Amino acid sequence: MSSHTQALKSFNTLGIDVTAQQVVIVETLDELTQAWCESQQAGFPFLLLGEGSNVLFMENFAGMVAINRLKGIKVEEDDDAWHLHIGAGENWHALVEYSLKNGFSGLENLALIPGCVGSAPIQNIGAYGVELNHICEYVDVLTLNSGEITRLSTEECLFGYRDSIFKHHYRAGHAIIAVGLYLKKRWQPIMTYGDLAKLDPTTVTPQQIYDAVCHMRRSKLPDPKITGNVGSFFKNPVLSKEHAMTILQDYPDAPHYPQDNAVKLAAGWLIDQCQLKGHRIGGAAVHRQQALVLINESHATGQDIVSLAHYVRQKVGEKFNVWLEPEVRFIGATGEKDAVEVIA
Repeated sequence: MSSHTQALKSFNTLGIDVTAQQVVIVETLDELTQAWCESQQAGFPFLLLGEGSNVLFMENFAGMVAINRLKGIKVEEDDDAWHLHIGAGENWHALVEYSLKNGFSGLENLALIPGCVGSAPIQNIGAYGVELNHICEYVDVLTLNSGEITRLSTEECLFGYRDSIFKHHYRAGHAIIAVGLYLKKRWQPIMTYGDLAKLDPTTVTPQQIYDAVCHMRRSKLPDPKITGNVGSFFKNPVLSKEHAMTILQDYPDAPHYPQDNAVKLAAGWLIDQCQLKGHRIGGAAVHRQQALVLINESHATGQDIVSLAHYVRQKVGEKFNVWLEPEVRFIGATGEKDAVEVIA
């Protein structure tokens, strides 16, 4: 292990200027297990990173960061569906484009979600009415100590709203190495959200849905290449019907989505009602176009983002008695921290 540290700024889309003891790019399973063994021998914390589009580095990382670049896409088909087996280091949006170009529909609602394929199951990513668990067939997980590979079925992944077993039981000492997707040949457009509802369901094509989703995302979200961000910072809160009704009585126009015995509210709307767009702490700010996005406006530190997230959570909590939870993974010096505890 070298004693000089390596910069992580280019490996996290928030653009936080932090370092790690060592950064290695892993392109094979052997390289991944070797990196793990080296970090264990040195007594270093170990972090596997995809494209860094869902992490907040709160401080310098006191260990090894392995950048997952396990590539490859295999496709098999049967009468009903295409079965895709994708390396965890593939870019998610490139996969969406690849599938559309090859005539496999079903991923178009998930266009332009930043990050790698291997990160998708951790968050159970979702957008515009589609969640990963609707199309996921399995996830392949490597146990780093033993080198054993386990294939988890969708049921075994325990998918929830922005949640999965990979945030809990498989959080440490394991690596997602591949994801299996199942795309049905009988395509059913999902057009419940935003501009998609304006499209004609009788003539709509996957490409039109893809184009509309890209347009909506680009109009709302800043480009991380220009302005550091991690997309949506907070989860949309799911409230009891009673709690939601107290808010909807005062704000009948509030966007809300009924769930099983519950109601999902839009976190961005709640933040906006507190007039926080543009609010700044240090170099961190609430994005002026989309309140759900916290940005690195000017050389923000990890602690600037933490302070701003705490402030936003307090303001929304005081006004609505709704306590927002980050969607983003908070990384401390030795590993992941409980994000809610950090900003509570």
